[in-house]
Amino acid sequence: MELTFATYNIHKAIGADGLRDPERILRVLREVDADVIALQEVDRRFGPRASVLPRALLDDTPWLAIPVARRTQSLGWHGNALLVRRSFRCLAAGALDLPTLEPRGAVFAELSVDGGPRFTVVGTHLDLSGLRRRDQIRALVDWHAEQSQRFPTVLMGDFNQWGRLTGAMREFGMGWQQLAPGASYPARKPIARLDRIVTTPHWSFVDGGVHHSALAAQASDHLPVYAQLSLPKKWQLYT
Repeated sequence: MELTFATYNIHKAIGADGLRDPERILRVLREVDADVIALQEVDRRFGPRASVLPRALLDDTPWLAIPVARRTQSLGWHGNALLVRRSFRCLAAGALDLPTLEPRGAVFAELSVDGGPRFTVVGTHLDLSGLRRRDQIRALVDWHAEQSQRFPTVLMGDFNQWGRLTGAMREFGMGWQQLAPGASYPARKPIARLDRIVTTPHWSFVDGGVHHSALAAQASDHLPVYAQLSLPKKWQLYT
């Protein structure tokens, strides 16, 4: 099984021109054309936390939103949302609270494709503080370890981490593969690898990179990053 995963901080759909344009974000997603997408900053921060991507617009896309929201007008949890191909089967989903002073969290889904092996995807947006990032990554690693069945897992999002394998990233230890496909921030002239994809060893890296199109450079302050990953037909539970 070979799938493309992508993560994209959409900056509440506000582009470099200062305009909120959700349709422009969806055009960028169509350019990337990933099978599983983690979005950050998809909901407004105050009030009812309404989504900046109207559900009616998603109806005309290849993806559906995983039901992780805890508020009726939200698409995600603390701005984190997951989109998957409509043919995928969602077996479980939910929101995760992370240790933090500012509103941060994570969302997860357990998925299968065409009756194939079950796998887990997690989307998150980590803190600006390095100490808090360490606590949050540790909480995600602990959550994964506590699952009764640890399926092949892909964890992705805006990590707010500059060093590739330094600082908070050390909390993953040796049991995870860390991918930093390239500089994705700021979108116009990217210099920082803030957006990451981290996987359990079940997955093989096939290809990946930063989607740097003219449209993406205008749509948000981040560029999408993606990784094409392969999962063997036979795999063992990660212990």
